[in-house]
Amino acid sequence: MTLTSHRPAEAQPQPAPGSPGGGRFGAGAFPWVMSGAVAVSVLGASLSLNGVLRGWAWFLPVVTVVVVVSLAMALLRTFRAPPLLVAAGGLVALAFILTFTFFRRDSIAGFLPSQATLDALGRHLRRASETVLAESSPVAPNAGIVLVACAALGLVLILVDALALPLGMPATSGLGLLAVLVVPAMIKPQSVGWLGFVVTAAGYLMILAGSQWFAPDARTQADTARNPGQIRRAALTGAVALVVTLLLQLVVPGFDQGAFPQGSRFNPWGTATGLNPMISLGNSLRTPTGEGRITYATNATTPLYLRSVTVDRFDGESWSPDDRNTSRRAGTGRMDVGHEILAPEQIRQVTVVNTGDFTSPYLPVPYAPESVNGLTGRWSWDPATLSIKGTDTNSREQQYLVQSSVPKLTTELLDASSAPVRGVPEEFIRPPSNVPDIVRTTAESVTANGRTAYAKAMAIQRFLRGPDFTYSLESPVQNGYDGNGLSVLADFLTQKSGYCIHFASAMAVMARLEGIPSRIAVGYAPGRLTGATVSVAGQGALPEFEVDARDAHAWPELYFQGLGWVPFEPTPSRGVVPPYAQDSSASGGASTNEQNNDGLVPSGGTTAPSAPVPAPLPVPGTGTADGGNQLVPVLYTAAGVLLLVLLAASPRLVRGGLRARRLRGTGSGRNRLAEPPLVWSELQDLATDYGVRPQPSETPRTFSARLRGSLAMRPRTGSGPGTGHDARTMHSVTALTDAYERHRYGPPAGQESARRGLPEEAAVEHISQVRQALRRNAGVVGRLRADWLPPSVLSRWGSVAGRPVRALGRAAFRMGRTASALWRRTRSGLRRLREG
Repeated sequence: MTLTSHRPAEAQPQPAPGSPGGGRFGAGAFPWVMSGAVAVSVLGASLSLNGVLRGWAWFLPVVTVVVVVSLAMALLRTFRAPPLLVAAGGLVALAFILTFTFFRRDSIAGFLPSQATLDALGRHLRRASETVLAESSPVAPNAGIVLVACAALGLVLILVDALALPLGMPATSGLGLLAVLVVPAMIKPQSVGWLGFVVTAAGYLMILAGSQWFAPDARTQADTARNPGQIRRAALTGAVALVVTLLLQLVVPGFDQGAFPQGSRFNPWGTATGLNPMISLGNSLRTPTGEGRITYATNATTPLYLRSVTVDRFDGESWSPDDRNTSRRAGTGRMDVGHEILAPEQIRQVTVVNTGDFTSPYLPVPYAPESVNGLTGRWSWDPATLSIKGTDTNSREQQYLVQSSVPKLTTELLDASSAPVRGVPEEFIRPPSNVPDIVRTTAESVTANGRTAYAKAMAIQRFLRGPDFTYSLESPVQNGYDGNGLSVLADFLTQKSGYCIHFASAMAVMARLEGIPSRIAVGYAPGRLTGATVSVAGQGALPEFEVDARDAHAWPELYFQGLGWVPFEPTPSRGVVPPYAQDSSASGGASTNEQNNDGLVPSGGTTAPSAPVPAPLPVPGTGTADGGNQLVPVLYTAAGVLLLVLLAASPRLVRGGLRARRLRGTGSGRNRLAEPPLVWSELQDLATDYGVRPQPSETPRTFSARLRGSLAMRPRTGSGPGTGHDARTMHSVTALTDAYERHRYGPPAGQESARRGLPEEAAVEHISQVRQALRRNAGVVGRLRADWLPPSVLSRWGSVAGRPVRALGRAAFRMGRTASALWRRTRSGLRRLREG
């Protein structure tokens, strides 16, 4: 039979060179490889956020969001959805996964947003806004800030995907990644960090390589490996890029010392000193090991509170100190409280403080300081609050002596202080606007029986220290109100659980609602005896105490006319309740918390109170109940097992999917015809899986003869179903070969009307017959390998993994050639300028 070249009448149109289907692997692998590259690059950029967000509890929700959105867009692209539909599908998937992760209890069926979801979203966004505006890095990963991070990274993923794929600008997709890396570069002292930078760069190069491999630009010609100038141009390009990177931080202002990306920080606005101590308190208290150790020695009869700054602006959204820079006074040699003290007795104290490595723009001192001596650098103080702040320095490695004076207060003296308040700035008196109803009604009900300002203050403190409230560092984080502001205060009064920030804020705001001037002091609760003494001139040997980050504390100060600012202690199990603020029913100790009394009095022991140990931060959306926390490991374990099963079964699933697509016919009814080239490819892969690999130089008829004569098709001695089965198998191989030859070369002479297609039922029957014969003649190991590790699939995967790397090398060579040409033109232009 004479075979002649013939173009089939129903030839399929070839995809354009720049289209995804025109690549070397076809459309099947294209969406998955590219979506994987985009996901890797975005996840790599998100790694750099460690240090902006504390710990790694936030990373699992980020991975979940990125993976789900990537899979959704890859799946849509597999079904050849239009680009706009793919982007819209990514946005819908992002909304669903965010709802499932953060608002499961406030949604329909766990993932469909509802009105309750929108209300919860507003609360989370307020928390995130307060955190961004007020907190210093690393910030606590509360639900609000993690939600914003996940949403932002999901949108970046969709942006990078759109730039790399439908818009055909893969190189420009790096702008989306750069937008993520700029955040740690400006905030973290360690900048981006090497891990985040390397993974991001790897993902970006994968995007470039995949784009070049699957959808090459028809306007450019790929270099060949025979070009001897490629290595030189690539080395020149790399050297120029390295030199520019190293010199950039010397040219652009704002880079700190170190080598990018690990040691430098891009910060053109200088070092941030706008620390809001209201937020950083929570971070300090959750520090499992004491940091920022401060020691002090004093002649006071009881340990002292060290006060750094006061917070008096309750604007409703973010409470922070008012530095009053225009009214601050330079020097700390002489300080004045600024109001008249009518108490019959003043207590004067001498305290020596050593700040060690504690670093803050504010100076911790006992209240109320009259003078501070021994400081280095320039310092100023606020007449309204007596807070001391460095002008060009901070508190690190400072040793200084503080002379302070406070009135000796008694219950009777405070209760008799009923004169109208005079000489106090309005910002200490004015209640905040938009006070939540629960705060206002609680203040009214708690102080309903109070006749004097002192009675009302005691009623508020008694209410907050009552059995209904509990001290907790974890509850505010788990329930999304770990911050400050009126909305946080409303949640605190509802949950009745929090730490010192919440208790102090509640008492300060409720006191203002009742007409009592108030503010919040931030500093350190009384610490522990070290067992050492410090010699002070004129005072002898004074006992030494220590505090660290675990002792960070906030407490309210209320103003009484003639007595000044008086501290109270509404936080249960923290600090020391002063004698004038104790209920008559309480015992005569300095605190209602026996644990905190240990080691507070100089004559006592030196055992330090145990610091609260923070519980692990839960994944947002998992709930706060113990049952939910116990369920999370089970779900993760189940997900891990399922992932391992899917990974193990993936070659088998891929092989089955390929077989089904190849044998699927076109047309309708009984006239459905399978494509002979696809059926032939299935026959070759089937033979490959059972050890008969086709050779590149073989014709279809040669391969068919070798397959029929191979051991894989012969029944073993003493076994096999009989010659009838063998004859049918040989007939199936011959029929498939004839169909493919007719399709490729045309029908034999005189049979132009022969049908070039193969009926779908016949194709399925022939392939099934060959597969059964191969399985009958293969051993147990051969059958298992063909089912679970088919060589036809694994060989393709190895090729897919290796070819983009080679494409990346070609892209690097092309960049080197371009840079070399640019350098030659620049050098030629400079030479002409010199000659002219």
